[in-house]
Amino acid sequence: MLKKAFLFSCLSGLRRSDINTLTWSEVPDEGEFSKVNFRQEKTGGVEYLYISAQAIELLGERQDPQDLVFRGLKYGMTYNTEIIRWCNRAAVPKHITFHSARYTNAVLLLENGADIYTVSKRLDHRELRTTQIYAKIVDSKMKEAAEVISELYIEM
Repeated sequence: MLKKAFLFSCLSGLRRSDINTLTWSEVPDEGEFSKVNFRQEKTGGVEYLYISAQAIELLGERQDPQDLVFRGLKYGMTYNTEIIRWCNRAAVPKHITFHSARYTNAVLLLENGADIYTVSKRLDHRELRTTQIYAKIVDSKMKEAAEVISELYIEM
């Protein structure tokens, strides 16, 4: 179940705390893209987030509306301990935590053309500066842009 929750966070950007409390009533079945309506644990506000068909597929078979989507998740550091075990077994040298899934979502969106403002809103960041932290990893795009310019021949 932890693997599904982690991958769902990679695809949706939802925080661990929101995944913990997500119920089936908050995931309406709307076809190719679904809009998840949920109460955010961090702020208490009611939010919505469009998620892809791939993210919906990870959820598996629908259950009763009041049931948790990710039943059986253990709380707190148990997540990170298990994720660290996976990384050690796979010889992944980076320090990966559940929050890394949210980071992955931001980087995937930015690297595939989503603008920083939209990514910031999806992650429910109050400050654009917070999202810019994720964008630093996308510095390779800046280098690519410079290479495009250098390939142009401008007569002077």
